[in-house]
Amino acid sequence: MMQNIAAAGLAQPLPPKLRLQRLDAALARIGDALLRGRKLIQAVQWLIVATYIVLISVPAPLPLLGRAAHVWNDLTLFAQFVFWGLWWPFVLLSMVLVGRAWCGLICPEGSLSQFASRHGRGSALPHWIKWKGWPFVAFATTTIYGQLVSVYQYAAPALLILGGSTAAAIVIGFLYGRDKRVWCRYLCPVTGVFSLLTKLAPLHFRVDHDAWEASRHSGIRPRPVNCPPLVPIKTMQGSSMCHMCGGCSGYRGAIALSRRSPNDEIVRVAKNDPRPWETALILFGLMGVAAGAFHWTGSDIFVEVKQAIATWLVDHDVMWPLALHLPWFLLTNYPENNDVLTPLDGVLIIAYIGAVASLIGAATSACLALATRALGDWRAARFHHLTQGLLPIAGWSVFLGLSALTVTMLRTEGFALGFVTPLRIAFLAGAALWSAVLCWQIAGAHTGSRVRQGIAIVPCSAAIAIGVTTWALLFWG
Repeated sequence: MMQNIAAAGLAQPLPPKLRLQRLDAALARIGDALLRGRKLIQAVQWLIVATYIVLISVPAPLPLLGRAAHVWNDLTLFAQFVFWGLWWPFVLLSMVLVGRAWCGLICPEGSLSQFASRHGRGSALPHWIKWKGWPFVAFATTTIYGQLVSVYQYAAPALLILGGSTAAAIVIGFLYGRDKRVWCRYLCPVTGVFSLLTKLAPLHFRVDHDAWEASRHSGIRPRPVNCPPLVPIKTMQGSSMCHMCGGCSGYRGAIALSRRSPNDEIVRVAKNDPRPWETALILFGLMGVAAGAFHWTGSDIFVEVKQAIATWLVDHDVMWPLALHLPWFLLTNYPENNDVLTPLDGVLIIAYIGAVASLIGAATSACLALATRALGDWRAARFHHLTQGLLPIAGWSVFLGLSALTVTMLRTEGFALGFVTPLRIAFLAGAALWSAVLCWQIAGAHTGSRVRQGIAIVPCSAAIAIGVTTWALLFWG
């Protein structure tokens, strides 16, 4: 009987506090394992680099896809599915789940850039590299250029854009820094997006500042630590720039992989760290440029405007904007597939994406400006902080847009995927609710008045509704 009682006692669930302590200990061990396993990680990285080079280079000179091509029997289509059906959408998803672990553990571009930096000139960083607007400019230009050359549909543009980015990363790595990832920190076209989305991750490397100071006075000399993305480890509070590589795990007994509230960095850290260029990237980039890039191919407005301008050009005997065919690396030019963009198409694509970005960015900015004013006197820092509350709807929407390519490719291969529509609805609803909670908490951080907080959430909800409507129109409008 005593054995049965003891067994029953052992079967009792652990108290919540003890479960959390065990979880914390397990996460810390995972962080330490990343540090100890650097050689294995680097070996895997080089395998990924080799695979990446094959997938971007080999399909480019091959003939265009035939009618019998499938993902499992055609390298070009397989590479397209890997890059646009799996890689990009699920890399974005990973940022929200585990932070920038992709950057630190997997990304072939980052590995090559750091390798070049390790054996390069090691020059000091010039001032122009540190311009904070590069993430927005790089994201916008790469997105628009990709639409002009049909990067999702053809192998040569994919080689040009992905391979060009990788070549630039290697050159920057060779020129600047020593064993660093200067390109990843400042110039990568998606570093801004990644740094934003990872703010929502429930995992990060936490710095215990008390333990750090205690270590400094202990007389023990710590091991040297190299942070490739140039993060000031001692003062690190958020995780937006951390690549989650584990290289600093356990340093001075003060750094460990830890759990946190997914809202913590946005509500607490971002309050005292306003970043105007992040605001531009959220409102005009993720919510604007990305939406325009996905919308134009199915837009009735785009078609009507194009037809009206084309008619006017024909009536005035101006034919070159309709007849001139530019090289494929400037505008899509594949006549054998009946897929050719004219200069008129190119100008209208740029104009359409720019107009959508401007309209959405201006509308959401106006909503957040009203919310900012509702919380008291105008403060730009408060406006930028409220903008961070839109990250869930902005980030999840781009994931849904990219995953639409995944769905299209799988349906072409014969998969029914009847669950996609309810899943999209759930994603949009969940992202909208998450953004609403964040905006409510941010508003509460700037006022002690529940009345002001309640008034501010109204225009914030309007900004969230703009994001939801934009993508609802793409899928069901």
